[in-house]
Amino acid sequence: MTVGDPRGIGPEVLEKALAIGPLDAEVVMVGHSHHPRSLLPEEAGKIAGEAVREAVRLALAGEVDAIVTGPVHKHGLHLAGFRYPGLTELLSHLAGDVDVAMMLAVRSLRVVLVTTHIPLKDVPAHVTTDRVVRCGRIAERALRDWWGIAAPRLAVCALNPHAGESGLFGDEEPRVLEPAARALNATGPLPADTVFVRALKGEFDAVLTPYHDVGMTAVKVAGFGEGVNVTLGLPFPRVAPDHGTALDIAGKGMADPRSMRAALELGVELARRSRVGRGTVAPA
Repeated sequence: MTVGDPRGIGPEVLEKALAIGPLDAEVVMVGHSHHPRSLLPEEAGKIAGEAVREAVRLALAGEVDAIVTGPVHKHGLHLAGFRYPGLTELLSHLAGDVDVAMMLAVRSLRVVLVTTHIPLKDVPAHVTTDRVVRCGRIAERALRDWWGIAAPRLAVCALNPHAGESGLFGDEEPRVLEPAARALNATGPLPADTVFVRALKGEFDAVLTPYHDVGMTAVKVAGFGEGVNVTLGLPFPRVAPDHGTALDIAGKGMADPRSMRAALELGVELARRSRVGRGTVAPA
């Protein structure tokens, strides 16, 4: 476990989350939170980035089965030399430049982002059939290996309003997303204003979404403060709370630990299934 940016709420939510009750796991803390909140962004970014680097080293060496990362400040990471859009991309690099995907999960809703931290104007160029299929394959493998779902059911979320309305509002659906859905044997593309409702009712195990905010908004409306970020495709599970550093309330005792607690509990669950898949332990 890493506490993230020491200036933010990471140390507080981690302490509160651990105090809720015991975890069925041995906890290894990487780094510590005893730093002054007056740290410069570059100093805080270096502390947070190096902790993640060490956590990945431990995971790759088999010394830990999963990692839980506290929230980081992207600007601080960039100033410290970790020049990646976010931790998902940094983790991909540290694990050997493996192909990864970002999943957000809350209750029965699991959302996989086809694109992450890029400007909205660049999204259509990055949402390609190949990229959707690759994200779908990564999601299928994780749902089987980490969630124990033998035959994952995927849905593809449309890019345009009303799924393009037969080409009136854009051609990405028939040109890009329909071929991807066929290749994955997935349902869709379905309009964003209905696909998440259907997923929440249990119709799908995960929804592939074309851009960051459509997926993040669905997750946070479904369960604000309870969502978990999971990096799929790594050789070990990585989970995190779905919120940021919240520098404005850090140190005031106001931070909500529910998302961090959910991340810890899911991390334990995924680690156990991951170990079973590797044949290292018997199922509980």
